[in-house]
Amino acid sequence: MTQLYPMQEKYGHFYGGEWHAPVNGRYFDEYNPSTGAKLASFARGDEDDVNLAVQSAVEGYKAWYALDGATRGRTLMKLAQLLRDNKEALAYWESVDTGKPLAIATHEVLGCATTIEYTAGMADKIFGTVIPDGNNSLSFTTREPYGVTAHITPWNGPLTIASRGLASALAAGNSMVIKVAEHTNITTLELARLCMEAGMPAGVVNVVTGYGNEAGSALVNHPDVRKIAFTGSVQTGQNIMKAAAERIVPVLLELGGKSPNIVFEDADLQAAAIASLRGFVLNSGQVCAAGTRLLAQRSIVDELAATIGTAAKQVKIGDGLDNPTIGPVISEKQLQRIQHYIQVGQDEGAELVCGGNRLTDGAYANGFFVEPTVFKNVSNAMTIAREEIFGPVLSIIPFDTEEEAIALANETEFGLVSAVWTTNIHRALRVAKRIEAGQVYINDYLPRGSESRPFGGYKKSGIGREGGVDGIYEFTQLKSIVIK
Repeated sequence: MTQLYPMQEKYGHFYGGEWHAPVNGRYFDEYNPSTGAKLASFARGDEDDVNLAVQSAVEGYKAWYALDGATRGRTLMKLAQLLRDNKEALAYWESVDTGKPLAIATHEVLGCATTIEYTAGMADKIFGTVIPDGNNSLSFTTREPYGVTAHITPWNGPLTIASRGLASALAAGNSMVIKVAEHTNITTLELARLCMEAGMPAGVVNVVTGYGNEAGSALVNHPDVRKIAFTGSVQTGQNIMKAAAERIVPVLLELGGKSPNIVFEDADLQAAAIASLRGFVLNSGQVCAAGTRLLAQRSIVDELAATIGTAAKQVKIGDGLDNPTIGPVISEKQLQRIQHYIQVGQDEGAELVCGGNRLTDGAYANGFFVEPTVFKNVSNAMTIAREEIFGPVLSIIPFDTEEEAIALANETEFGLVSAVWTTNIHRALRVAKRIEAGQVYINDYLPRGSESRPFGGYKKSGIGREGGVDGIYEFTQLKSIVIK
């Protein structure tokens, strides 16, 4: 494949401001999910590489925290501008790496720049408080960084998640080691390189590539890592939390979701249908916040299902570089997982409205493409309504009353995102207050502007928040100082 923005044939780890070959000499290959073509080879890191990266981060932390907040903020601003200056190359690499449409990848690169800019402006505004403490002493608090933070990022939004964690951790004065998902390495490595170009001290941002049971485990268990941030599956999050408990290390976990999108009969059904389609097909459904449970009042189920089904059939599917509506899913394994759930849905009695097929003809032959799939008359007890599929599969679940809608929305082990569609603002706020989720959208789904809002979940959807002021505070620890 001729590459518009060529990659290196082999990539090492990036730490201490430089590229490094893996200590063990081993590499693994990465492939374009749209075409199956090999992209490049990447270092297969293990404990030895992680040790060197963390050592680099220890030194980088000393140099970075020695700078005042305003200087750190200006450096982050330079990094944001470099992302904008390099948006075409970064978007290209993100597209061939993940399969996502080029326009969406470009939007995400610019979103990363905006997130870093927003957070950079707060680097010198991390305030403590003065505490009334009688007449004989002065008490106040300060927020200080942890030191070396570990960030384990997923394959569905590698640059977005890495940038979000980077912005908060670095604004607070920490250094970081990132272990990126083995399917998607290139843009995070380039992000680390751009950090050096922006003028950060060597060792502030370090990236180790490899597999979770080798590089990821070594990073989580490293004694010099003082905070762990992970985005990914519930099972891996549980394993990381158990490992962190051994060392009493705090964690920030952003895990799965099975988000309820509640549509009442008085809602603007056309607007709800358009947003609901986007909510479950975005990034081919590989989004933790995807609106995969559409709770529709019984009187509008058929109309809403027909509207969404018709629109889903018009979704353009293709190679990410051709700028379709959606691209492939990340791998053969993920595609098989999605197909399994589609079959289970039919076996359990859900009514298939549209989709359900793998695309294999012509240009689809070597990629991992699946049609957007809509089921209606789904019971909340069905497997497809309870388990996270991580693909473009929607379950439409009927309800009769407001109380039933709230009960169905909360009847899940997850609690990441939700939405309420109604023209009655009193109902909207009443329902929003009772939904057990970290985010509730009213008459919208996944609106833009996320850099200013805290993002995270209830229940098994995670612990802690990323984004906004709260995201920075996640990477600080509170100290009380008392003067007699």
